[in-house]
Amino acid sequence: MRQKDVALYLVIAFISAITAFFVSSKLIVTPEKRQQEVVMVEPISETFEKPTDTYFNGESINPTQMSLVGQPTNQTPFNGTGQ
Repeated sequence: MRQKDVALYLVIAFISAITAFFVSSKLIVTPEKRQQEVVMVEPISETFEKPTDTYFNGESINPTQMSLVGQPTNQTPFNGTGQ
């Protein structure tokens, strides 16, 4: 390597170091700047209000109950009897 090559590499390394310093200072924030304000929410209460009759019908059918339509005719469908 010649003297000019070493000088060129040193100049490029110096410019790269300065550029990296300024870019990293913009990307990496300090702990003081990392603080953020948050909105406090109300805790969920344990009481549950009865829903209004406008949206919920209190006399409707409960879909969680087992409903049986007709009587099953074949109690053992996989053994071949009763078909």
